[in-house]
Amino acid sequence: MHELAAVSGATGFIGSAVVRRLLADGRRVRALIEPHANTQNLDDLPAERLERVTVDVCDLAGMRRALEGVSAFYHLAAIYKTWLKDPSTIYRVNIEGTTTSLLAARDAGVGRVIYTSSIAAVGRRDDGLPSDESVAWNLYDVANDYILTKHLSERIALRFAEAGMPIVVVNPAFPFGPRDIAPTPTGGIIISVLRGELPGIGDGGFCAIDVDDVAAGHVAAETKGRIGERYILGDHNVTFEEFIALVAEVAGLKTPKLRIPRLLGQGVALGMELWSDLVTKTEPMATLKSVKYLQGKPWFDVTKARRELGLASTPLRESVKRAVDYFRANNMV
Repeated sequence: MHELAAVSGATGFIGSAVVRRLLADGRRVRALIEPHANTQNLDDLPAERLERVTVDVCDLAGMRRALEGVSAFYHLAAIYKTWLKDPSTIYRVNIEGTTTSLLAARDAGVGRVIYTSSIAAVGRRDDGLPSDESVAWNLYDVANDYILTKHLSERIALRFAEAGMPIVVVNPAFPFGPRDIAPTPTGGIIISVLRGELPGIGDGGFCAIDVDDVAAGHVAAETKGRIGERYILGDHNVTFEEFIALVAEVAGLKTPKLRIPRLLGQGVALGMELWSDLVTKTEPMATLKSVKYLQGKPWFDVTKARRELGLASTPLRESVKRAVDYFRANNMV
């Protein structure tokens, strides 16, 4: 298969992994790069089948040009932050950027669109069991700007699908692994353990998945996914205690012994958030809503993606080792 695939958000953690997977499969790729984006994750890739186009996802004319001749469009461009000095930016990119990109894909006659949503757009069950794709969004009490914008932008994508556009939605969980240069929240946990900066272990957990498994799930969704459906790309449902202990073990370090009670964790997060709002104007280590979301253990049932997409499962220890080795080799700890 040599058809041209376009990837927005191509310099990002997941986006660059999707680019690599497409190239490995023999595809030609057009990487859509936001102005002033850090291209480090693409710079080691061969240029023969990789075309780079600088474009703002909110520029309709620019996106139309960028998607000319494209058979598949992977829309990953989004801001993944739990706090921003100017929250309007996340609404512009995540909502306006999605609408503009999908309009451009429609106008360009793209044959298949894979829209990257998030598990933040999936609700939680009342009984506490892992959620699947059928659980409607109900995260009103913990919805920070990121969670809210991903929910709203997914609704936009599904409305395009209802109107006849060939869109498949994927909902990645918490990815981690090599090339996490930002880093992501999951990568941030690993780095904190490696630096010895983690004061203790809080209550809660999350659904972890190797970034390369997420990328493979995206590519599988192009040919195997059903139009108008969403697929959760997750893997390991773990508590913070389990994950941090594994990171420490793999890294040859001691596991933090202090356990942080639920209310204390919320109080500390609120203090960090207020300090950022009023003093530093920089992203805090945690925010109240993000802590409350994670304390609720956002775990997921990925049966649908395994069955329909053939979603792979890299052993958790192997993925942790790859991440630890990367952070150490790149002087991030």
